[in-house]
Amino acid sequence: MWSGPRNISTAMMRAWGNRADTFVVDEPFYAFYLNATGKKHPGADEVIAHGETDWRKVVEQLTGDVSGGKRIYFQKQMTHHLLPEIDRQWIVDLTNCFLIRDPREVISSYIKKNPEPTLEDLGFVQQQKIFDFVRDKTGIVPPVVDAKDVLQNPERMLRLLCDAVGVEFDQAMLSWPPGLRETDGIWAKYWYDEVARSTSFQPYRPKNQPVPDRLREIYERCRECYERLYEHRLH
Repeated sequence: MWSGPRNISTAMMRAWGNRADTFVVDEPFYAFYLNATGKKHPGADEVIAHGETDWRKVVEQLTGDVSGGKRIYFQKQMTHHLLPEIDRQWIVDLTNCFLIRDPREVISSYIKKNPEPTLEDLGFVQQQKIFDFVRDKTGIVPPVVDAKDVLQNPERMLRLLCDAVGVEFDQAMLSWPPGLRETDGIWAKYWYDEVARSTSFQPYRPKNQPVPDRLREIYERCRECYERLYEHRLH
């Protein structure tokens, strides 16, 4: 599942991770991304030290056997972590789906942590490119889910998503125990406070903060990419 930052991707990982038949992996390219870009994220040195910085080895893990003999391998992927030097052919043999969120809401959340994001930091352009790549290579429009739709009706959207990727819906996806998990990235202590307290998807709350003028151009570009995928969302 390809998502940008400041989305409900970790809650979605909780939903899939609560299934008995599913193994989840959390942002497997993060250490590679931080090592390659030098971005100053919270705990970056620790993430790099504990993670795999060779993208080829990460791809081997993602295309190999599912850990624990599970049937489903849910991979929570950040679109901006897939840097241009990573070969993409391996993606074609997986089932790809896309989690999108209104860029106005993404930006208002993101700038609380980093007040001066670049276009690349927000992942929208990369998400559209990955979507187009998958569609072009497979001849199939991959499933797209919008965060707002999920929060407004989790069961309906998860049923649609499960149907689209060819697995049975499991009621266990709708709630989970609080706390962190062994499968969470080592960065969970910096980013996952809210999810760690949660036991289900939180009700949708609109965020009406205006986009700061300095980010208006970035927002408009993100909006174009978002709307391209929004046309294909499950609903």
